[in-house]
Amino acid sequence: MLGALRRRWDAYKYRFVPWLALNLRRKRRTLRYVPKSSQDKIISDEDVFETLLKIFKALFINDFSRQAHILALLPDIRCKYLELLTVEQKRSKVNSCNHQSQHVFSPEEVLFNTLGFSITRDRSSLVSAGTGVFVTKGFVPKGTVVSMYPGTVYRKHEPIFFQSLGNPFIFRCIDGILIDGNDKGLSRSVYRSCSRRDQLGPFQMSDESWLTAALQNPLAVGQYVNNCSHDKAANVCYQEFDVPGYFPVELKQYLPNIVYSHDIESHLRCVVLVTLRDIKQGEELFSNYYTIVN
Repeated sequence: MLGALRRRWDAYKYRFVPWLALNLRRKRRTLRYVPKSSQDKIISDEDVFETLLKIFKALFINDFSRQAHILALLPDIRCKYLELLTVEQKRSKVNSCNHQSQHVFSPEEVLFNTLGFSITRDRSSLVSAGTGVFVTKGFVPKGTVVSMYPGTVYRKHEPIFFQSLGNPFIFRCIDGILIDGNDKGLSRSVYRSCSRRDQLGPFQMSDESWLTAALQNPLAVGQYVNNCSHDKAANVCYQEFDVPGYFPVELKQYLPNIVYSHDIESHLRCVVLVTLRDIKQGEELFSNYYTIVN
């Protein structure tokens, strides 16, 4: 009984204001200070956009045969991807031009082939930290988008009370927007409901696979990145990114975020994790849960 209460407290205390007030001063070395909100970016939005576009296109081409129902409605886009697929086949020394005969890689292999690294969830190196995220293959240079924080996006006035109970996966953006990255319970049901609500015919507006063990977007594990400690310094940083309106509709199926309210006219808020230094194979990712904006 006491053990269960302790686990619930450990999951909740980071959102309990009195606890934060008492403990922030004691943990100055695990705080991240930002002079103002406009400076809370390690890389430019254009770099984030280009990275997501690059990996999502690679995932789309790798899964080309499953996209027929989408491409039938987008003949111009279909021609573009057929050209990209032909180039990819030549690189892979595939003699046949028939896309149905292409070798299909796992999403983790696509990530490695495209960006030069792969990541996965595994038991954290921190005692009692549970699951963590590791670079399993390759090398990640400083200033690289290495992961994404999935979940339902809530504005400040929207109901999230019941989803928040015992939920350690709620990320608060600088402007008060919340992202619920819990892949279980009520949070899971809400995300799936919103995702299917927003589907336009064959076009999926978001990725549901992060709720399962079989990820379509291998970057969508950012909610499992653990907080840094005095012994394990942060090597990645959260960066907010608003998906522009011109984001390709056929690639939205890989975005691991969905808005709670259907009538939102603003851009979809995403959060990516960007490397603060070079990260080698076998290293665990550590972020900083506390960002102070002066």
